[in-house]
Amino acid sequence: MKALDGVIRDRLYSDVVLIRQVAEYIIGSGGKRMRPAMVLFSAGAAGYQGTRHLELAAVIEFIHTATLLHDDVVDESDLRRGNKTANAMFGNAASVLVGDFLYTRAFQMMVGVESMRVMQVLADATNIIAEGEVLQLLNCHNADVEVDDYLQVIRYKTAKLFEAATRLGAILAGASPEVEEGLAAFGMHIGTAFQLVDDVLDYSGDEADTGKHIGDDLAEGKPTLPLIHVMKHGSPEHAACVRKAIENGGRDDFPAVLQAIRASGAIEATRKAAEEEAERAMNALNVLPSSVFKDSLVELSKFAVARKY
Repeated sequence: MKALDGVIRDRLYSDVVLIRQVAEYIIGSGGKRMRPAMVLFSAGAAGYQGTRHLELAAVIEFIHTATLLHDDVVDESDLRRGNKTANAMFGNAASVLVGDFLYTRAFQMMVGVESMRVMQVLADATNIIAEGEVLQLLNCHNADVEVDDYLQVIRYKTAKLFEAATRLGAILAGASPEVEEGLAAFGMHIGTAFQLVDDVLDYSGDEADTGKHIGDDLAEGKPTLPLIHVMKHGSPEHAACVRKAIENGGRDDFPAVLQAIRASGAIEATRKAAEEEAERAMNALNVLPSSVFKDSLVELSKFAVARKY
């Protein structure tokens, strides 16, 4: 991970001062580094011996960071990881344009790996992530979103990059199709679990732990799984309250929505769904031989559902 940080800082360099300032601010403001870690661990678990996994781990982190920059502008967010967002610090224009810089730098780096498979996986993943962002936008303020529709959004928007990260490790190692698909499935299920826990934390987390405002999803009118659960399984009064809150957005109804979520068991149901995804992820690792890297992937899957931030 120290070597990865060195690659990230080296590849972030630009002669344009503002790009350096914004990029350094984003990278220096923390983050779990789960996605690039999954490239490193999956490559090791599949038997890779070289150093190109560091470049691809940095590529994954740059794509992720670019999506965060653009997300925060779209969502008008002003807090992430306990710090002001880049758009709050530098303005929307700088955030969007530096996000573009990170995307294009990522593509420069992936070309350097000289693998059409790598290019295909990353190009497809980046395109699907963009589709997921647009799907989420279309779902905002729509109280009729079904569970399957919502799961499609998070598999596109969040889980696809996790899946790409673990698939890249297998590709670099020249792994068998069985091992590649096992690692890809692991990434997809962990990415889904990760987002479901984010949904939980938006209604049960501590702002000091999560580093962002509680209730942001509701303010933006996003119908996440806890809200869908209330509308499906809560009392008519609670379902009506949540429906109104999704359709109107804002924070005025947050206390009443929180009460509806707690009364309906929505937090527990969403966390159980995340735990089931993590279990599927760990089962997908059965194709791998024992190793410290495989053990690390298992630990990551446990962290994905147990975390408080």
